[in-house]
Amino acid sequence: MNLGVTLTQNKLREFLLNVGTVRPVFIWGAPGIGKSSLVEQFAAELGMECVSLLGSQLAPEDVIGVPQIIDGCSKFFPPAMIVRDKPYVLFLDELNACSQEIQKAFYSLITDLRVGEYKLPKGSVVIGAGNRAQDAAIVKPMSSALINRMVHVELSVSPDDWLEWGYANGIHPFITDYITQRPDHLWSKPPKTEEAFSTPRSWHMLSDALREYGEKISDADIEILTAGTLTPAHAVQFRAFVKQLRRKYGIGAIIDGKDHWPDKPEERDILYFLAQSFRAYLLKNLPREIDAAGPKVKELAFSAKARIKELAAISFEIAQMVVADDDGENLPGYFMVEIVRDLPRLVRKAQKNG
Repeated sequence: MNLGVTLTQNKLREFLLNVGTVRPVFIWGAPGIGKSSLVEQFAAELGMECVSLLGSQLAPEDVIGVPQIIDGCSKFFPPAMIVRDKPYVLFLDELNACSQEIQKAFYSLITDLRVGEYKLPKGSVVIGAGNRAQDAAIVKPMSSALINRMVHVELSVSPDDWLEWGYANGIHPFITDYITQRPDHLWSKPPKTEEAFSTPRSWHMLSDALREYGEKISDADIEILTAGTLTPAHAVQFRAFVKQLRRKYGIGAIIDGKDHWPDKPEERDILYFLAQSFRAYLLKNLPREIDAAGPKVKELAFSAKARIKELAAISFEIAQMVVADDDGENLPGYFMVEIVRDLPRLVRKAQKNG
């Protein structure tokens, strides 16, 4: 489903508190971006138990129950997993991974909070969720009758919202510091091949593992963990980030000229990460137009040009990466004019490679 409008974690939480209590809601979103945890948080804020059913693992009798003969008549008894004395939040996860038969079994449950003769306690809430067809996940077409029984909303990833949650929930500082510098690495599109990829969930898993190892964790251990949880390119850069933290390199100090670029061969991965962070910092902090550049920005531009010269002396190729325009984002024109003036070969080569 293409809704054209998305909500971040905090916005969706507010949406559920206003809409989810009066109408069934279906949350669309990529794997691992926090749909389940948001529903659990929503239930906690309502003071209700959250009961989860995983659609991809259900059979029709798991929803409608099985019949028994009583006084010569058959009567369906609902499964114990959905029978409660108090109102609760029923979370139908991976609802669009169900077969058509199971989807039919949910019709009256979603619309009337009823399964056969059993009605959920008054005040109960039903929330559904599922992945999108483009996410390379197990999905099946939802019938129009089922779609029309719910209010639909799409969840998108917000690094700011996730970091706010991460600080409050003890996510490892290596990870919160990294995502602060590289918010674009919080989530990546699910790959077509079978490999790990970065999501809020995978970063959370990595955080748990890092905390379990503690300070004794080795670079080799981090390599194993990141290879099994993150997008390969993100894994490489995160490992370099941890190395530069341990070796006390800081991009801020380098930009200010208080520290130097790492120049040892064995630190090339750290140099690459710092250069990537340097480029991201410039894209974020240099305004697009020179008229918007105040004294501090002009000072940054002057310092950045000097750092690029120093970087080019260590690795011409990595310095090219900083000024390249092959990722859809370009450094401001007025800044590039200064680079062209002092390092024309660097810019020409970078543009040719791009």
